[in-house]
Amino acid sequence: MSNERPPKPPLTRDRVLAAAVELADEIGIEALTIRRLASALGVGPMSIYHHVPSKEEIVDGMVDLVYAEISLPPEDLEWKAAMRVRCTSAREVLARHPWASPLMESRMSPGPANLRHHDAVLGCLLRGGLSLPMVAHAYASIDAFVYGFAFQEANLPDLSDGGFGEVAEEIAASFSPETHPHLVAFTMDHVLQPGYDFGASFGFGLDLILDGLERADG
Repeated sequence: MSNERPPKPPLTRDRVLAAAVELADEIGIEALTIRRLASALGVGPMSIYHHVPSKEEIVDGMVDLVYAEISLPPEDLEWKAAMRVRCTSAREVLARHPWASPLMESRMSPGPANLRHHDAVLGCLLRGGLSLPMVAHAYASIDAFVYGFAFQEANLPDLSDGGFGEVAEEIAASFSPETHPHLVAFTMDHVLQPGYDFGASFGFGLDLILDGLERADG
């Protein structure tokens, strides 16, 4: 039996970007360096630059890969239903890549998936009969909600089984009914009750925005 290791796949731009996304998912975007990325790929740092010339271009490519995972609003659905599909998908994708939310609208050199996504969302809003000024309000309001919700969700303490008691104890120690009666009541009587789900507010808030946009442009 041969002990030879199978040859490594050739280094490509796609491999670099996919590895960068995987590493950022693991350690966060702030800790992602060219050296750590090269180490994860088993190559030297200069090999990375041969395929992607700068870290900024790596981040551009990473964000484009995230956009490629998000479902476009289906063209065969009414515009609000189509936007719900797109926004729900965006939330799920951003949960897999919690580093991405603050970067989604920050790229000065958007990639093809980024551009395709924006064009499809604009097309969906225009298909709904919204005026151009209302389309601008709609896109800004919807994405501020989606990205903000995803960012907030990614940074919440773990309230699942096993972490519930510890979180409750920490919260109870940080304020008292005498000084913060409303916060105590809300936390103890609602947030820390079995079955509470922060994520349930996503659909509620999204519907408020979509229905409000439709009424405002009526």
